[in-house]
Amino acid sequence: MSAVVDSLEQAIAEAGVWRRRFHACPELRYEEHETAAFIAGKLREFGFDRVETGIGKTGVVGLLTGRRPGPGRNVGLRADMDALPIREANEVEHKSRNVGVMHACGHDGHSATLLAAARHLSVQRDFAGSAVFIFQPAEEGGAGGKAMIDDGLFTRFDVDEVYGLHNMPHLALGRFSTTVGPVTSASDRFTIEIEGRGSHASRPQEGVDTLLVGTQIVNALQTIVARNVHPHESAVVSVTMFHAGETDNVIPQRAQLRGTVRTFNGKIQDLVQSRMAQVIEGIAATYGATARLEYLRDYPVTLNHPEQTAHAVRIARELVGHDQVEPAMKPVMGGEDFSFMLQEKPGAFLFFGNGPSSGLHTPQYDFNDQAIGHGAAFWVRLVQDRTAL
Repeated sequence: MSAVVDSLEQAIAEAGVWRRRFHACPELRYEEHETAAFIAGKLREFGFDRVETGIGKTGVVGLLTGRRPGPGRNVGLRADMDALPIREANEVEHKSRNVGVMHACGHDGHSATLLAAARHLSVQRDFAGSAVFIFQPAEEGGAGGKAMIDDGLFTRFDVDEVYGLHNMPHLALGRFSTTVGPVTSASDRFTIEIEGRGSHASRPQEGVDTLLVGTQIVNALQTIVARNVHPHESAVVSVTMFHAGETDNVIPQRAQLRGTVRTFNGKIQDLVQSRMAQVIEGIAATYGATARLEYLRDYPVTLNHPEQTAHAVRIARELVGHDQVEPAMKPVMGGEDFSFMLQEKPGAFLFFGNGPSSGLHTPQYDFNDQAIGHGAAFWVRLVQDRTAL
C-alpha cells in the first residue's frame, strides 16, 4: 500500500474498534441515535470546524476546512449508518446485542471507514477547500439521503460534488469497481390488492378464488420482462410476498401480493408499470375478481457523473494499482439512495472489495475490517486531490 495508507495506520486500527462497536449495537432506520451520537462526539473530538446533528432526523454532518492556500473545492463524503431487521447468525465477539437487528450490509464498516479518514484529515488538514463528512440514516428503505437533502443538507453545507463508497462481497480486498452512468438500478415497490368472493372450500363454484387469481398474476408478471422489454435493456419484476386465507376450509375473499421492480431506464420503468396494471386488471376480470395496483417509485437510478468518476478511478488506481480497479463494471440491480444526492450534485459511487464473505443482507454477513484501510486511503486522497482543482 502507499505512504498515505501507512500514515493512516493508527486511525485504521481505531476504526476497526469503532466498526465492531457499531456492529454490536445496530440500529434500524431513523433510530440511529446511539450511532449518531458516537459519530458526532468523535468529529468534535477530532476538532472539526462544525458538527451538526439531526439532519434528516438522525443524520450527522461535519465540516473540516483545509490549510492549503487557495479557495479549493468543497467535497462531500457520504457513509450510511443504519442496520437491517435480520437476526444475526454469526458467533463472534461483536455479534449484535440487539436481537433481530444486525449490520448485514456493511454500514458499520462504511461509517468506521469514513471516521478513519476524518481522524487523519483532521490532524493533517493537508488540503484546500473543505471536506463535508455526511453520515446518513435510513438507507435501507427509508430514503434517508432524500430526507437529509429535504432538511437542507446542501443549503446548510456548501458542497460542490459528492461521493459514496459501498463494500462488495467477493470483490477482492484492495479492489475497486464503478462505471460512468447507471451504477445501481431504480428501486420501486408494488402492492396488489385482489378482491374476490369468499366461499366454503367444498363449494368453489360459489366463490371467486383470490388464490387462483393471485397465482395467475404472479406467473403473468414474469412475461413482462420476457416479452415486453427489449432484450438489450434490463429489468426485474419480483413478487416477494403473497398473503391470503386464514384456514384450510375457506376460499379467501381477499389476497395481497407485494414485490419490487428494478430498472435502469425511465422509459422501461414506465413500460413495466403500465403493463403491470394492464396484466393485473385483465387477469382479475377474467376470473370475475377485481384487482388494484399501488406502485411506488422509491429510489431512482444511481447515475455517476463522467468527470468525477474518471478522477475517482485514477485515484483508486494510484493507490492499489491499475489492474485492481474496474472502471466499466456492469451495473447492479440493487437500489441505493445515494442516487438522490447525485441528482443534486455531481459525483460518483464506487464499490470496494470485502473479500470472501457472505452476501449482503444475509444473517452470516460481516464487514471485513481489512477493507477499512483501502477505503480510508481512498477518502483521504480524494479530498486532497478534488479540493485542489
